[in-house]
Amino acid sequence: MSELNEKLATAWEGFTKGDWQNEVNVRDFIQKNYTPYEGDESFLAGATEATTTLWDSVMEGVKQENRTHAPVDFDTSVASTITSHDAGYINKALEKIVGLQTEAPLKRAIIPFGGIKMVEGSCKAYNRELDPMLKKIFTEYRKTHNQGVFDVYTPDILRCRKSGVLTGLPDAYGRVVSSVTIVA
Repeated sequence: MSELNEKLATAWEGFTKGDWQNEVNVRDFIQKNYTPYEGDESFLAGATEATTTLWDSVMEGVKQENRTHAPVDFDTSVASTITSHDAGYINKALEKIVGLQTEAPLKRAIIPFGGIKMVEGSCKAYNRELDPMLKKIFTEYRKTHNQGVFDVYTPDILRCRKSGVLTGLPDAYGRVVSSVTIVA
């Protein structure tokens, strides 16, 4: 245990001490250890040829989405998790960092953990059908966030929600046709 304490004692060398060392206090840590950069962007390198090629490829898909007002593609049979889809590439030969959300560029993932009805609505909006097995799993076996929230609502809360007296309740929660763009 003393070895662990020694490692912990030296882990924060170079940082300004504060309340953050004894409690979870992110604000204190940032205020004591943040130094704003007030220079310009001259230290940045331009995009590499590979990055430009990859970006141009992605932008073709974005143009298609802008024309059609719909995702290039989305998966209607796999609930998105950190390991649900194979590694995705825009152009494997050019990429240094792997990390698309799904196995194909601009293919969106569904996240039914928030609410299966929202996923169904998104599928219908783009003339797609939710996989019947996935629907069965999230209606008969796996409780969604939304179902859990409604399970704890009392009859009074439900009446207030329906009348509009209460707003901002945590139901109808989460993104279901997720769109996460990461630019490296």
